Amino acid sequence: MNNHCRLLLLTILIACQGSAQEKPAMYFAESSRLGRPFAKDPKVVYFRNTYWMYYSIPNKDIGGWGIGIATSQNLLDWKKAGEIPPEQSYEQKGFCAPGAIVRNDTLHLFYQTYGNGKNDAICHAWSVDGLHFTRNSSNPVFHPTGNWTIGRAIDAEVVRFRDRYFLYFASRDTSFKIQLQGVAVTPLNSSFSKAEWTQAVDSSILKPTLPWERQCIEAATCFVRGKYLYMFYAGGYNNEPQQIGVARSRDGLQWERMSNTPILPNGPKGSWNESESGHPDIFEDRDGKLYLFFQGNNDKGKTWFLSRKQVELRKGKFHITGN
Repeated sequence: MNNHCRLLLLTILIACQGSAQEKPAMYFAESSRLGRPFAKDPKVVYFRNTYWMYYSIPNKDIGGWGIGIATSQNLLDWKKAGEIPPEQSYEQKGFCAPGAIVRNDTLHLFYQTYGNGKNDAICHAWSVDGLHFTRNSSNPVFHPTGNWTIGRAIDAEVVRFRDRYFLYFASRDTSFKIQLQGVAVTPLNSSFSKAEWTQAVDSSILKPTLPWERQCIEAATCFVRGKYLYMFYAGGYNNEPQQIGVARSRDGLQWERMSNTPILPNGPKGSWNESESGHPDIFEDRDGKLYLFFQGNNDKGKTWFLSRKQVELRKGKFHITGN
């Protein structure tokens, strides 16, 4: 190989490396808790003429986790707006993984307790300003039962479908090794209290079977389009790598995967999300555009950033179309 070819090859390699390391259009984290960038588990809603993002943050004061709040006017540039402080005894070890819906003039937050092993469960709170939340007096409002589960419930996602609200959650099998999905339902006029949730089936509705899903399916996030309820989910535990798949259902109970491969895999070596693309949140904007928010890092979890990809559903298939 002559010197000209070597120089050309070196230039190409440097260009490819620089491209792999480029930051995405949305690249959000905060350093207030640990002194290094860290934000996980995004959930985005539109409320009171503003985009709100709730996310998990480590709690350096009491251990465990807490919930941060950021706002945006364009879904790309986010500014921290506050935090949700622990108030109740069941939150003292930590709480995180927020899910949220807007009903009329109220924002409803669904989140998990943390640090209690098999006893972690789903809680509910509501807000009229997006910043200050009133806890449901019956918290925790849900945990699963049956011989398919150890009784744990985390990663809440609530979605309106077929004249009910469906609560999707991740649980563990009785060996505490396999992370799998369950579902509960409540009426449309529900106050989301404990007595109003009914476990819909006495089994998992989606569990890991594909090689890339390893031993974990978690972080379900859903939206309705036509006759289907679509679910994006995380396969694999954090940094294995965790990657994102998608499934669909006609009734909210029986699910079929739309692909045997991830729709959003972890990034290539040297990229910002080399270690994983995980914990998705699908958000449908007012104009019908779909955005897939997710977490990633390239250092096995020393830092975490939140980003997004634009998604389109064409002829029964999802396509990543941009940032």
